[in-house]
Amino acid sequence: MHLDALPDSARTGDGPTDVNAVRAVSRAVSAAHLFMYLAPETTEEAAELGVTDRGPAYLAFRSAAMGAVPWQVTLAAFYNFSPRAVRAMAGVWDAAPPERWQAARFLAAGRAMRRVDVHLTDDHLAEARSLIDPVVAGADYAGKVLAAANASVALPSDPLVALWQQITVAREWRGDAHLVVLADNGLGPCDCLVLHTATGRLSTALARATRQWNDEEWSAATARLVARGWLDSNAMVTEAGSAARERIEVETDEHCAALWAPIGNAGARRFASLIAPITNAFTAAGTFQGENGL
Repeated sequence: MHLDALPDSARTGDGPTDVNAVRAVSRAVSAAHLFMYLAPETTEEAAELGVTDRGPAYLAFRSAAMGAVPWQVTLAAFYNFSPRAVRAMAGVWDAAPPERWQAARFLAAGRAMRRVDVHLTDDHLAEARSLIDPVVAGADYAGKVLAAANASVALPSDPLVALWQQITVAREWRGDAHLVVLADNGLGPCDCLVLHTATGRLSTALARATRQWNDEEWSAATARLVARGWLDSNAMVTEAGSAARERIEVETDEHCAALWAPIGNAGARRFASLIAPITNAFTAAGTFQGENGL
């Protein structure tokens, strides 16, 4: 879609996309996507496919768009999971092919959003699509494996779920970009997770349970961060560590400015506002209580 065809809320002139607008829309996108990994409908749909373990089900649902890839490919795309955590998904494609996992994912998303009464008017749905569609269509997918895979998935007929899938593409695009920034800053899969938990953005218990790094690996990553001055001797984040973590977020935002360029600052902020009812409905339903997600 040409920019001239976008609503007035998306017109921005010729200036660069502001990183503050990028941060705002990125947070909104991440929040609107998150319920998928916490809603009971996801667990129920996985059980219908014969997988009752939450870890392998999560890995199958999230990687299904890539097709029946070996677990090693999922490990590479997910970055901060340990090999032993991802190896547990071996056999999920025998339980059901990726196409059925993808269909079940859409079914779970639709069921969950209607259970919590996500309310978006037809006009708001149409406006949200008029903003996110040119973002997805105009994105550069080089090096963006999970985003590219999700962009290749045919959109479902359900308008609300179709919007959610477009949100998913944007969410995974930022995630793919973030991995590039992590690697460029010399933060390996376990190291980035240890730093993330030290800043309080993810509970250590949940990180250890889901990513399954063992004590030796966790301690080695902690020692590397201490040597960099990013953690102190008690494994608490230092001022330098907090600054480094924020710098990584800013670098990711800067990378993502190109993603949102088709709709600019006003369009990005408007899209964030339009999809807020998704997050609000799941928050009101208690979906996120005590959970940080996967």
